[in-house]
Amino acid sequence: MTAKLTSFKAYDIRGRIPDEIDDQLAYDVGRAYAAFVKPRSVAVGYDIRLSSMQLAAALKRGLTQSGVDVLDIGLWGTEGIYFATAAEKLDGGIMVTASHNPPDYNGMKLVRAESRPISADTGLQDIRALIEAGRLPGPAAKPGTERPLDIRGKYIEHLLGYVDRDKLAKLKVVVNAGNGGAGLILDQLEPHLPFELVKIHHRPDGHFPNGVPNPMLEENRTVTSEAVRRSGAAVGLAWDGDYDRCFFFDEQGQFIEGYYLVGLLAEVFLRRERGARIVHDPRLTWNTIDIVRRLGGQPVLCKSGHAFIKQKMREVDAAYGGEMSAHHYFRKFYYCDSGMIPWLLVLQVISERGQPLSALVGERMRLYPASGEINLRLDGDASAVLARTRARYESGAVSIDLTDGLSIEHADWRFNLRASNTEPLVRLNVESRANETLMREKTDELLRFLRS
Repeated sequence: MTAKLTSFKAYDIRGRIPDEIDDQLAYDVGRAYAAFVKPRSVAVGYDIRLSSMQLAAALKRGLTQSGVDVLDIGLWGTEGIYFATAAEKLDGGIMVTASHNPPDYNGMKLVRAESRPISADTGLQDIRALIEAGRLPGPAAKPGTERPLDIRGKYIEHLLGYVDRDKLAKLKVVVNAGNGGAGLILDQLEPHLPFELVKIHHRPDGHFPNGVPNPMLEENRTVTSEAVRRSGAAVGLAWDGDYDRCFFFDEQGQFIEGYYLVGLLAEVFLRRERGARIVHDPRLTWNTIDIVRRLGGQPVLCKSGHAFIKQKMREVDAAYGGEMSAHHYFRKFYYCDSGMIPWLLVLQVISERGQPLSALVGERMRLYPASGEINLRLDGDASAVLARTRARYESGAVSIDLTDGLSIEHADWRFNLRASNTEPLVRLNVESRANETLMREKTDELLRFLRS
């Protein structure tokens, strides 16, 4: 196996430039995608990374030489490809992006018709095998064409369809694009909304002069938090590089865990559609299940990861799906995740209820305090660690679930422990019922056990 094929991950292709990702690989991916999917027309987009446009050019060359017509959407976030592929009824789409990774990384996210994801078990390994074996067909007798596709107007109109603009208040909002691509969309939305946007790190810049755009890292949150307090904003928002995840800060500059936004957004959709199904991941669950059942909805548990959530969303025709990692999925958005729809919905809730974000989620945080995700590097085998943890904690458990890693519930606290798909890590989440002290005690106890 060549070093470059180590860039094929569980959900996408991602690696360091040029050791794991280069123009040759992008070209080969175009040819292999064409051979595997057999599409007539494919959308291609790219993020703001310095290497993205060149990789996209090589990718498009591989596609067109294989007889595929390419529709180039240009500089975008990942959801641009989801929208273009599904809304324009294309046979597939490929986004050149490495999301929140460092500047010297890049990658590709692949979908087929209807923006159904292509992950390791639905074609990514087949595409890799074609490249690995050198079984790529030669150029097509009739090469494909390439033309630009401008879907921005249609996309902006789609986003605005999630809110009633007459009900939106004139809120001051801090927006931190992290020098990624979100600023381009915010600028286009701004004239249609009553919000005063306080823009920080707004200009797209693939050098990432203010650090890698990943608000999951605590050290990256301070600048947004301080801007909220300094400006007296109602809310703060931050995005990762390809803006498929949106992160929230309340009016005090406090970072709000994605878990509590899942509950809030579930409530939005259940008030619009009573009895709707809401898909959620197994890492933190009690708050979501409580809200969904109380409002007459049906909570549906699903393994973490966008490919699994999207598949489950389609299976049960869910109105909304959410992961604590700040991925939010919408039936109307072709069951895909968007980093733009969540904040529009939340700001409408704030406007309608006249309550700050801290009040909208504060009670839920008190009722179901959570540890947030804690990553632990492993020396040994993850499955052995999970087995030892189960043996230690299954006594007296109310339920044990193996949907994604190990979830053990006791009467007043629960935890989920799962192995990372891409790194030698286990990820731990702990929550309790209205007892923050117990949650912290059990988190510390589990960490001592896992480190031993």
